[in-house]
Amino acid sequence: MLAFATALFGSACHHEETPAPTASTSAASTAKTAPTFTRTTADEMQLQWDLGKMPIPSDNPQSDPKIELGHELFFDKRLSADRSLSCYSCHQNEDGNGGHAPIATGANGKKLTRHSPVMWNVGYLPKLYWDGRVDSLEAQAAAALEGSTMGLGTGKLTDKAAEIAKIPGYQQAFKAAFPGEGITAKTLVQAIASYERTLVCNDTRYDQYAQGNKSALTDQEKHGLEVFTGKAYCIMCHTPPFFSLGYLGAGAFFDVGIGTEGKEEKDVDVGRMAVTQKEGDWAAFKPPSLRNVSKSAPYFHDGSRATLEAAVRFMAGGGAKNKNLTPIIADKKLTDEEVTQIVAFLGALDCQRTLEPPKKLP
Repeated sequence: MLAFATALFGSACHHEETPAPTASTSAASTAKTAPTFTRTTADEMQLQWDLGKMPIPSDNPQSDPKIELGHELFFDKRLSADRSLSCYSCHQNEDGNGGHAPIATGANGKKLTRHSPVMWNVGYLPKLYWDGRVDSLEAQAAAALEGSTMGLGTGKLTDKAAEIAKIPGYQQAFKAAFPGEGITAKTLVQAIASYERTLVCNDTRYDQYAQGNKSALTDQEKHGLEVFTGKAYCIMCHTPPFFSLGYLGAGAFFDVGIGTEGKEEKDVDVGRMAVTQKEGDWAAFKPPSLRNVSKSAPYFHDGSRATLEAAVRFMAGGGAKNKNLTPIIADKKLTDEEVTQIVAFLGALDCQRTLEPPKKLP
């Protein structure tokens, strides 16, 4: 991963004989040797911007009727157990399409365990949820509907599909989107997933800059990009073009100390370890994409940092020490000016789109 991240920027940073660490590796196994860097100006960097083709599963090809149907379902509160929440309720525009509160609240007012993540480019992710416990958008939609988020209960998605099947407008929409299949638990989540694959953010000012428009960033943002790729070494976990290693290969998960501070070990959210049962994954979570990050406070899987500056200072300061802290993270000794510059650069990752509600629900 280290070689991959370095290659993305050419001479943007130079690493001095530090072995490449792996995600979710015990901090005790690798020495924290801070890399040294040679300064390269932003205008000299060869920056990655192309997200590539959206992966589409062979058993759920995209179609306009299916996307339109999924759009309606995504905004329909009738899908939740108490009809109080839609998918959009946890991913609203005013919150950068991430969560509003530090910890999400599900149907029937049930407090959940984690912060709602941003939805942009979610279709590119190989692993969904903060802990990567599902492998597809279809599986994620089903889990959200039957789990505490939408509150239907295990095995109850079929009942909800039967309920939706009684609505005349949906009868016609499903017929157009899934000829000969009708309204089932499977087609319901396939429609939602098809819509979610259209939620692409590739139009930021950073993308314009990376494609050659050198006036797309301010001087302060360019300095922030230089610190981001150099001294702060943010690209190790937040690699362009997605600005997260979580989008590459089989995904990546790191323990940076979030959620461990001031807690006894038994009270810590173990994150990825709950999925893999591996001690090396204790308290490890997927690094979120930084696209739209300036609009999506609060931050991290527990929503524990209220501002982007606080999040940057935490990460650049070396996280929080614990038994499994990733060796990738260390105190970068940033100045206040450098922190301000990074925060300014992250504003250049703002997505230009918003999630638009359907004109009318069936």
